[in-house]
Amino acid sequence: MTKETDENVEMLSNVRRWEAVTVVGMILAIIGVSLIYLDAQPHVPIFLSIIFLVIFNMWKKQPWSLVEEGMVRGVKSGIIPIIIFILIGILIAVWMQSGTIPTLIFYSFQVISTEYFLPSVFVVTAVVGMAVGSSFTTASTIGIAFMTLGSVLGMDLAMTAGAVVSGALLGDKMSPLSDTTNLASSVCKVDLFEHIRHMMWTAIPAFFISLVLFFLIGRTQQTTETTEVNAWLITLNETTHVHWAALIPAVMMGILAIRKKPAIPTMLAGIVAGFIIAIIFDGQLALADWMVTIQDGFTISTGNEELDSLLNRGGIQSMMWAVSLLLLALSMGGVLSRLAIIENVIGAIRSLVNTRGKAVLSTVLSAIGINVSLGEQYMSVVLTGEAYGKHYEKLGLKGKHLSKTLESGGTVINPLIPYGVSGVFMASVLGVPVLSFLPFAFFCLLCPIITIIYGFTGVSMNDGGPNDAFVNKDVEEKKYA
Repeated sequence: MTKETDENVEMLSNVRRWEAVTVVGMILAIIGVSLIYLDAQPHVPIFLSIIFLVIFNMWKKQPWSLVEEGMVRGVKSGIIPIIIFILIGILIAVWMQSGTIPTLIFYSFQVISTEYFLPSVFVVTAVVGMAVGSSFTTASTIGIAFMTLGSVLGMDLAMTAGAVVSGALLGDKMSPLSDTTNLASSVCKVDLFEHIRHMMWTAIPAFFISLVLFFLIGRTQQTTETTEVNAWLITLNETTHVHWAALIPAVMMGILAIRKKPAIPTMLAGIVAGFIIAIIFDGQLALADWMVTIQDGFTISTGNEELDSLLNRGGIQSMMWAVSLLLLALSMGGVLSRLAIIENVIGAIRSLVNTRGKAVLSTVLSAIGINVSLGEQYMSVVLTGEAYGKHYEKLGLKGKHLSKTLESGGTVINPLIPYGVSGVFMASVLGVPVLSFLPFAFFCLLCPIITIIYGFTGVSMNDGGPNDAFVNKDVEEKKYA
């Protein structure tokens, strides 16, 4: 047994379950009060939670090296997402300059119904998300276009963001190209397409209920007159590069995503393609200006202040709010994991599982709890899947039942956590705080509810057989794609 293994065993014996539950409860209280009642930015409560964990570790008389190691592990697991965040900032700035995003905005009016704006956004975003298999890519491209259209039409931006997030997560959840979809099926040892087919039990009703709700809330919104919208489009066309060729970078990225190329090379290809298109349209290579654009984002003065505020975005600096929050959240999550607090909390919940309904309920709550505690959707899938695999097998349930439940409590919930990896990204790119669009992210809210109902009613939960037993095997943690 290695020294590290000895330390882990010692951790599990030193931190009692009631202590772990108390620690998580205190952290949730700190974060909840700060965000809801004090209207604080999420950075501060996360920082205070880290301080609380440091004090707890001192009270337990455990070495500081455990806290430090947890922080390093947590941040290390988020290096790829952080790089992706920075690349997204550059991508947005370059695509604004090349006209890619303005062209997406302009052409989106051809496929989006202004009368049924929110349902249209939900459906189109879902289709795009399913095609590319990435909610991040979907939100940072077509999602920005829809947010701009929503502003032009005078729609509530929180509702629009809710429709974008719902569609992006539906597409991500049901796409065979999605990293989380592949991860959930791998953790539970289920065929990928069997996993996707079984998720239709939750995705289809959640889709139609969400669609109806977007129809209903959309009817409460008064849209801007057509003449004003046309004036916006004319200004957009005159001041930016609106041209079909500007869509080449987006098409290239879509093709690379469909071919399952890694995220970072795909984004770099999109950035380079946008850079080339911009130079062709501008007719010059102004390196000094490009340095400013990449760092501080795209800037333009169209004569319309509202349009300027929507177009002037992107750049490395635009993502620093998100990156700093992500660093703090990952540090907190790493410490919680290193001190064995999460393992103890899951153990306390799992000990109460003795029926199918309780198993599904506890799995969903555990995945949500890890999302809230660690802010990381991948760990919510991996840790929960490994913790409940044997219990599902003992209850006669199949691997696909667990994989479906993991997606409902893990993947789709992360965008609703203000300091979660996906939540931070969505808020930064769409320009709407998580707590503002959360009530309108209907698909994300409905999936865990429907899954829990199925657990207690037995719908879609047919008994498994001996050929469906879980295989106990180490699962390699997958990275962002």
